Amino acid sequence: MPSWQFHLIKTIFRLQRAFTPPTGVLDVEENRLRLEALAAYFKTNNEITCRPVDANQVPAEWIATPESLKERVILYLHGGSYNCGSIKSHRSIAADIANSAKANALIIDYRLAPEHPFPAAVEDTIAAYRWLLENRICPDQIIVAGDSCGGGLALSLLIRLRDSNEPMPVAAVCLSPWTDLTCSGESWKTNAKKDIMLDPGPLVEAAQIYLGAADPRTPLASPLYSDLKGLPPILIQVGSDELILSDATSLAKKAEAASVDVTLEVWEGMQHEWHFAAKYLPEGRQAIDRVGQFITDHLGGM
Repeated sequence: MPSWQFHLIKTIFRLQRAFTPPTGVLDVEENRLRLEALAAYFKTNNEITCRPVDANQVPAEWIATPESLKERVILYLHGGSYNCGSIKSHRSIAADIANSAKANALIIDYRLAPEHPFPAAVEDTIAAYRWLLENRICPDQIIVAGDSCGGGLALSLLIRLRDSNEPMPVAAVCLSPWTDLTCSGESWKTNAKKDIMLDPGPLVEAAQIYLGAADPRTPLASPLYSDLKGLPPILIQVGSDELILSDATSLAKKAEAASVDVTLEVWEGMQHEWHFAAKYLPEGRQAIDRVGQFITDHLGGM
């Protein structure tokens, strides 16, 4: 049963929707401002150090905690529907995961749509990953992780690396991943009224401006339509009330059919990216602890 803290936050978001109903239209600039402002309320409680770096011309930041082990690296890809989000907005969630996994996180500012449509975000992700390898970080000590569209990007990275016969990260973590830019999954109907975080209209528009002229079933844009054979272990966490629940469940089913070691966790009653509110939500902390254990299991050590 969801905690009282979750019910309180859910009530707050419902009241906000009641007083400021969704317009059903995508406003990119407003979304960017809103996400950056929202992040200020969900800062990490962990002690962290941040160091900006240039990862093959991709703006990036190293995040470390006192517990971080030098050899453990998480390449973190933020969410934001491919048109918003940043290092700043997602620093806290990357830091919380790094702290739980006793790892260092490299979070990147990949290029955003509509200024830079597909495949710009994928290209930046690949460039940052190759930068890690160029800096003598072993693939078997790298985990790629991301939330929402960042979860989709994590899968796109794996697919691209596999297809080009490059070394892959040892595993991947996908939080509430957006894997199907056709926006046609079953949960788009069944969870339309349950999801208080995502608005279907703007999300469809977000997919369109990111795709540009690309087919929405292009595998590197929508990993659900890719051959998943040969990918490393994947942990997927998703809330039962999410609009894009079926993006996660369908991906897991397809990965399992392709003999990928995939773990799907559907968290009862949770909304999109509940991890973001780990500062206040016990469910967020529990989910991040689970992510940390998964990472530790695959990187080895304490």
